[in-house]
Amino acid sequence: MAMQKIFQFLACLRGPKLKRQLRSDDGPGKVYQSNFVEATGDRFISVIRFCMSFTYWTSPVVLSVLYRRGYFSTEGLISIGKFVFSISVIYSVAYITRGVGRYSNADYLTFLSVLTATQKSLTQQNKRLLARYDFDFWAWPVDWRIGEDGEVKKIHQQISGPKQTNFSILKLPQLVLGYCAVHTFGRRMLYPGATALINSLVGPVLSQNRATLIEEKQGKRAKILTADNNEIDVMFVDRRHSVDQKGKTLVVCCEGNAGFYEIGCTVTPLEGGYSVLGWNHPGFSGSTGIPVPSQEQNAVDAVMQYAINSLGFTPDNIAVFAWSIGGYTASWVAMNYPDIKYIVVDATFDDVVPLAHTRMPEYFENFVEFTIRSFLDLNIAEQLIRYSGPVLLIRRTRDEMITTKSDATGVKLYSNRGNYLLMKLLQYRYPCIVDDSTLAVLADWLARLKPQQEDLWRSLEVNEEECLPQIRSFIQSNSNTFPCHIGKSYTDEEKKKMTLYLASRYMVDFDSTHCNPLPATFFRTPWTPESEEQPKFL
Repeated sequence: MAMQKIFQFLACLRGPKLKRQLRSDDGPGKVYQSNFVEATGDRFISVIRFCMSFTYWTSPVVLSVLYRRGYFSTEGLISIGKFVFSISVIYSVAYITRGVGRYSNADYLTFLSVLTATQKSLTQQNKRLLARYDFDFWAWPVDWRIGEDGEVKKIHQQISGPKQTNFSILKLPQLVLGYCAVHTFGRRMLYPGATALINSLVGPVLSQNRATLIEEKQGKRAKILTADNNEIDVMFVDRRHSVDQKGKTLVVCCEGNAGFYEIGCTVTPLEGGYSVLGWNHPGFSGSTGIPVPSQEQNAVDAVMQYAINSLGFTPDNIAVFAWSIGGYTASWVAMNYPDIKYIVVDATFDDVVPLAHTRMPEYFENFVEFTIRSFLDLNIAEQLIRYSGPVLLIRRTRDEMITTKSDATGVKLYSNRGNYLLMKLLQYRYPCIVDDSTLAVLADWLARLKPQQEDLWRSLEVNEEECLPQIRSFIQSNSNTFPCHIGKSYTDEEKKKMTLYLASRYMVDFDSTHCNPLPATFFRTPWTPESEEQPKFL
């Protein structure tokens, strides 16, 4: 009996932080109420961990200050050692104090018994009992691992950055500096959602919204294991049995660089009545790892395999929705799973390098490009053009994050990198239409808001009733594959008309800044020539 209590106390010391007991048939949901002893210990631990993370993030500045104040001398190092020892003692006392508080809390002990039973035996009954609690995700047992049910065939395409092809010993110092820059501040600037600061700030909101997804939307949380052994936090809302036929389509959501499935773009397809699978980037909230291209690819690959093998969706009933930097993983999915139903990308850019150039000093331009191409090459356009299915691009006309030019009047629409994503996509899909003779008119079109676009549309006398039959006729006579070589015999004027027609079908404007939620009315099946319902621009 005594040994059992000792083991139980040790489990309280090492156990996860309990955040909430979710609503179930047995009772209402409630926030976990820690007692004074546990709360005090936990507060000290949280402050110390936050300070350690902040110090690590700002280590170049901290080391510089310590050096200037003489702390790298013998006496200085002794002082630092004493300080570190004092913090270690405080941390140890807080750690034990928190364990004592948990051991004296009946709610925590009940949760701990459920967690222990589930970790020993992952039965459906134990999983249902554990799903009633929201706690630190590292302690959640793995529900599914990639390869568990066999892997669905995919293309396995990769895009190599141009800087990677020729290695030179002369580039080694630059490569080392770039690696250090990326893994100290670079990836944290690109993916702030993976920092301890952001995670600690949004933690309570994530817990509340996660409870809403589970209690009100009947969401099911799971942990899946990727090929590189990262644990990915996913949430699935099943609408397949709803009256609305849209529920039979699963929308896999790819969040932005500070987005989480609890508070991110999942809200849009959920409001639209779709089944939804949200997931958090590596390093975000409960997901482990770091958000670099290889781990991002493995994460979304595991999510797709989970959707197909475990949840039972076929690729032709899976759509992908991305917001902002989520366009990278979404375009990777589209490239490697060509049979998916369609892809919708919102506020997404073509390439991260031009955006990085505008936010870094000009004299670092070459170094920034070399480093990004070597370690953080988010080449969305290159991946997206390798997908032949339906695509819809949503451009935010007041987007302050993915534009490269602005002044006192606001952002310049012509510099929105979503424009370049559309240009590259149309150039690849319709090379005989969108070429040197029509790029200028396309750029002019993209620099305008809807009223001014209508003026250009009328001035060129674009006729939707003529353009669509021409495309359909070409497809019937040839094939519905890309690149599509319609337009070889067109005059320049005919090409311009068709260019504007295609641009109006592939992109829609949303009058908003970067971070506002996308209304569900904007999330729709992308245009195809075969669509029964054809949108009208005028």
